[in-house]
Amino acid sequence: MKKKYLLSITALLLLFLAACGGDENEEGSGSDLLEDGVLTVGVTAGPHEEIVEKVAEIAAEDGLEIETVVFSDYVMPNVSLDEGEIDISSFQTEPFMDAMIEERNLDIMKVADTVTFPMGVYSESVDSLDDLPDGATLGLPGDPTNSGRALLLFEQAGLITLEEGLGVNATVNDVIDNPKNLELLELDSAQIPRQLGEVDAAAINSNFAIEAGLSPNDDSLFIEQDSTFVNLIATRTENQDDEVVQQFIDLYHTDEVKEFIEETFDGSVVPSW
Repeated sequence: MKKKYLLSITALLLLFLAACGGDENEEGSGSDLLEDGVLTVGVTAGPHEEIVEKVAEIAAEDGLEIETVVFSDYVMPNVSLDEGEIDISSFQTEPFMDAMIEERNLDIMKVADTVTFPMGVYSESVDSLDDLPDGATLGLPGDPTNSGRALLLFEQAGLITLEEGLGVNATVNDVIDNPKNLELLELDSAQIPRQLGEVDAAAINSNFAIEAGLSPNDDSLFIEQDSTFVNLIATRTENQDDEVVQQFIDLYHTDEVKEFIEETFDGSVVPSW
């Protein structure tokens, strides 16, 4: 009789603990990313940072705390995301991310589109690309995807001709016509605005141009036509269905954020969702 009594008490205790556990799960976030209650989002300095800060402002009203982690280059946000140091990133195009995934075997993926930054050509020494002298030096991003994008931009501007069909995979070795004998100098993307005075002209990603005080619409000598290089939100593959990831996407895609982008950047950054 005593043994049966002890078993009954144990069974009741287990039921009580299970019930408590169930209540805790129901009251929790349902997210594997919010163990400390904060969603960390990696961005590059400039427009991506400003936009995510706006998202964070709206998220706070929705009960979600977002910490913006700012990086100075395009590589480390992906590495940090893959290694679990941040939860989400918002700073890059899909071709660039795909190249990074292949190069570094990263387990990250796209979950939503964000904005488009038209790439532009800038100069401190000439007012028109027609004024570029023979043998002029053109700076362009050194990473493979943005380098190919810049070469396509130079081709659109009539400065060079590339081998057909390569698209963003084109390299400086694929230039088949260079009537002005332009020197193509690959540089670190984030540093190009600071080195603009050291070259005759340069292709600059708009986020870095805007951060340096340049207006893609007003200061560029030539700007990307009908850019298809849409930026994206990425997370680790294992977290693609996490509810807080979808919550962040929904907050980013609000009319309030869209209006903020349009009013703040005046066409230099285009909402693309």
